[in-house]
Amino acid sequence: MKLPHRRQFLHLAAGAAALPAVSRIARAQAYPSRPVRIFVGFAAGFTPDIVARLVGQPLSERLGQQFVVENRPGAAGNLATEAVVRAPPDGYTLLLTNGANAVSATLYEKLSFDFIRDIAPVASIAGAALVMVTNLSFPAKTVPEFIAYAKANPGKINMAAAGGGASTPFLAGELFKAMTGVEWVWVQYRGEYMPDLISGQVQAAFTVIPRSLEYIRTGKLRALAVTSAAHLEVLPDVPTVDEFVPGYEASSWFGVGAPKGTSTEIIEKLKKEIDAIVAEPNMKVRLVGLGLQPMSLTSAEFGKFIADQIEKWAKVIKFAGIKPLQRLDIP
Repeated sequence: MKLPHRRQFLHLAAGAAALPAVSRIARAQAYPSRPVRIFVGFAAGFTPDIVARLVGQPLSERLGQQFVVENRPGAAGNLATEAVVRAPPDGYTLLLTNGANAVSATLYEKLSFDFIRDIAPVASIAGAALVMVTNLSFPAKTVPEFIAYAKANPGKINMAAAGGGASTPFLAGELFKAMTGVEWVWVQYRGEYMPDLISGQVQAAFTVIPRSLEYIRTGKLRALAVTSAAHLEVLPDVPTVDEFVPGYEASSWFGVGAPKGTSTEIIEKLKKEIDAIVAEPNMKVRLVGLGLQPMSLTSAEFGKFIADQIEKWAKVIKFAGIKPLQRLDIP
């Protein structure tokens, strides 16, 4: 049998080596060919669910397949994360990632997964700052006045918190305490605390903006400061905590992740579409209206951002000795 010439052999070998890459690209071009599930670790109506649906619908329209939001609440989002970690890395199971994931990485010591190792960052969507509020009868009207009052009256401020130790509002408060040296009494609520805050049963809270925005606008609550590094468009006249406590920043965030091992081509395709959706003027308006700040990072930058968030909240959790509670609410 006549052997092929060396040049012909090398050409055939190169072609064979290229087949896997060509196959991956072809699969990515065909993706998605069936419905895609976006797992959300919180119940319908909470901010993570709203964000997932805001992005899922236009993804369906742009890619020609349904992106179905599947709520899997429980254990501060860990049930949903575990379901995605165990799914095939084919792009048909995604996770609405958020600040609770960064907190859980330290708070829960016996998780069956490692978030950094097992979830591939796909695309960032938005940051979610909090706002520090008090009722109108509380004597302090600014952050410096709040700090002065708290130091003069240690343990006499009742601070409302929804859920427990895995919520970003709770940790934002613990970070504030660590950086200012003040003390207060946490009052944990299993449900809504706004009526008690407005009436004065509790005096203050670090709260997600969608929960408190209308009360602030109608003058039922006083906004002392937002927890973001910069002023927010939705509350332009409210200062940042950082202006009075240098270096303070405490925000949640939202993005999309996929099982580790999902092809680069599929991740890049999803990222391109999600970035385009977040950049649309109407979407920006809707996100800002929820008190969110559109955030566009590369997949690598998003991965580093998540790692930094895990490290940041690990320090707060360990410093404050926070332990998980049975029920954990808003991320």
